[in-house]
Amino acid sequence: MDTAERLRAETRTVWATALCFAAGAIAGFIVLQGPPRPLTGPGSLSQPVAAIAAVIAAAAFVTSTLQHRRGETAPMPPWQSAVSHVSAVALTIVFAAVTALGVLLAGLVFGAGLHDFTAPSLGGGLIAGAAAALGGRFAYTAGIGIRTRDLSALLFGFLAIGTLFAMATAADPLWWQQNFSQLGLGTGGWAFNGTLVVAGLLFATVGSYIGRDLHRLRGDAALRGIAVVVALWAATGLALAVVGLVPIELSRVVHWIAAVGTLLLFAAAAATSAAALPGRPRALAIATIGLGVLLVAAVVLHWPVRLYSSTGLEAIAVGLGLVWMTTFVRVLAVLVPDLPRVSARATLLRG
Repeated sequence: MDTAERLRAETRTVWATALCFAAGAIAGFIVLQGPPRPLTGPGSLSQPVAAIAAVIAAAAFVTSTLQHRRGETAPMPPWQSAVSHVSAVALTIVFAAVTALGVLLAGLVFGAGLHDFTAPSLGGGLIAGAAAALGGRFAYTAGIGIRTRDLSALLFGFLAIGTLFAMATAADPLWWQQNFSQLGLGTGGWAFNGTLVVAGLLFATVGSYIGRDLHRLRGDAALRGIAVVVALWAATGLALAVVGLVPIELSRVVHWIAAVGTLLLFAAAAATSAAALPGRPRALAIATIGLGVLLVAAVVLHWPVRLYSSTGLEAIAVGLGLVWMTTFVRVLAVLVPDLPRVSARATLLRG
């Protein structure tokens, strides 16, 4: 892409941001009619603004995808085209969820600092416009050409935002003395459980993009192995979604089976993904060994040393796993060409 084309793309992004602001402001002004509302709490601005911004962010991603990537799947066989379309639908849901949770968390933060602040419908509309502009710009930019490492960063950020919001709204302030699953209990548990469900969808989507990159790198000859990699990432996402869909108060056995299954499937997906890379990159090998040593040390400090609760071990394990994933997708980005690769196979496993 030359300089002139980049400037044109940036101009389109500015116009998209302005349109998102206008749409959000108008929708907010209409929805928020009535007495002034606080930033957070019952009858507040946060919930309707989050919903408006989420819808606009999803629309911005769809619009950008159609505008910049129309016809990209036309030469692909049906199975490859279907994978691309399913991933796009999943990402549309993810960007809506990320935007909504981001607005809700921002409402809590600003609500704690701006005591007794209220806004009439016009002010609420402007706040909705600002939220829609931020979420819409983010989603529109992603639709131009999102990469696997972008998805990895999005997953990390989404888990952080969702967990922080769940922590701030937890019914039991001492939940951390047990484990993260306690955040999914009670009427406010929807935040944590919903975060896990959407994160599961995002895990599966990351796996789809990893498969896309491996196909660009290795071609049709490696499709069987790539299909196993994608399937393992999808299974990891499904197991994580089950953890959110079945909180411990509903079924402790199913919840913990899904939680353990998520960890085991993640380890299997990571191992098969690393094995699919040619040349055994040194950066990935160093990261894998180092993070493995740190994980063992974390387990020892939890048991038998008892330095921290299960919550601490879970946080360390998830953090190390996401750091490994970040390293992997960055190494993958170095190796993989940017151009799409059309498969010559009419079916996924046979030519």
